[in-house]
Amino acid sequence: MSQKPLCVLAFSGGLDTSFCVLHLRERGFDVATITVNTGGFDGAELARIEAASKNLGAVSHLTVDARAELWHDYLRYLLYGNVLRGQLYPLSVSAERVAQARCVAQYAKAQGAKAIAHGSTGAGNDQVRFDVAFRALCPGIELITPIRELALSREDETAWLAERGVAIPAKTTQYSINEGMWGTSVGGGETHDSWRHLPEGAYPGGGIDALQAPTTLTLGFTQGVPTAMNGEALAPVALIEKLNALGDRYGVGRGIHLGDTILGIKGRVGFAAAAAHILIQAHRELEKLVLSGKQLFWKESLGNLYGSLLHEGHYFDPLARDLEAFLASSQTTVTGDARLTLYPRAIVVEGVRSPHSFMQSKVASYGEGAKAWTGEDAKGYCKLFGIAQQIALGAREAI
Repeated sequence: MSQKPLCVLAFSGGLDTSFCVLHLRERGFDVATITVNTGGFDGAELARIEAASKNLGAVSHLTVDARAELWHDYLRYLLYGNVLRGQLYPLSVSAERVAQARCVAQYAKAQGAKAIAHGSTGAGNDQVRFDVAFRALCPGIELITPIRELALSREDETAWLAERGVAIPAKTTQYSINEGMWGTSVGGGETHDSWRHLPEGAYPGGGIDALQAPTTLTLGFTQGVPTAMNGEALAPVALIEKLNALGDRYGVGRGIHLGDTILGIKGRVGFAAAAAHILIQAHRELEKLVLSGKQLFWKESLGNLYGSLLHEGHYFDPLARDLEAFLASSQTTVTGDARLTLYPRAIVVEGVRSPHSFMQSKVASYGEGAKAWTGEDAKGYCKLFGIAQQIALGAREAI
């Protein structure tokens, strides 16, 4: 048995985390690596990552499939709240990082680790999400962040590894790409300039055939959870992956998000999130049919607040659990179907239906005629409805 202290490292198999393995070993740690799959990793890539960990001298490697956990603990609340930051970005990376950090922290505690580490730099949002999660969930374990502490450039890291006989293949693309179940983020080049736009070739799906025929599909929801596609019952993870494959062909859910980072500066990132955009648009339209106006108003406000907590590293604040309870409660009657058509770069929700519809009320239905009141009733209502404005205008005229 080794007498060295154990450090658990969140490991992606890229340059930064490869550097971390050797650096931590030279600092006297045994290193156990863990990769948390939240989508975007196929079998070949996971095998490559495991082999890289072994070749770098890690004492063990664990791969965790956290896609179901990502959906249940994070994404479903983002869907319940129809959360799109800046009305565009579905918070894919935000949710993934918190899910990954929690899995790593739980593993470190289970292994009795003396230290826990991640490979984030000091420049972005991810360092905050990992730091906060690790300190909240395993406060007695030392936190080490080699890339941030040493402030090395990628060129410096590459040279340092080469001196130790480790060659990291240079990236063949000019863009930094993070693929996940709720979306793919794309950064670099054009995203650093607020005026420029990403070319279609920057996205993993590449260019889109603008002449391809549209596709119509029906999505079924049960209490807010997507449970069927075109009549086929599917678990949420499988349904999301099918929608991503279908939607990517049409280039739906692509865009560039410009907003505030956790660090207080403006940031810009491209994204491709077909399933997230399809589901949120369908879910929002179904909610319009089955929820009251006040429910919809407060859901939008509190859903955005929940998204901000998750995005900005406050997921472990008790307020997040309160908001989750509210969002889950709001979904009691969100059961039914949404019919959509996908066109190149566009989604159109064509209709929704539900046994809980507010439109087919026995009391009153919207239209040219009304059964629940008379014309005289309506006349009196209109008079009372505007009386406050009438008083206000009269008071101003008297001044």
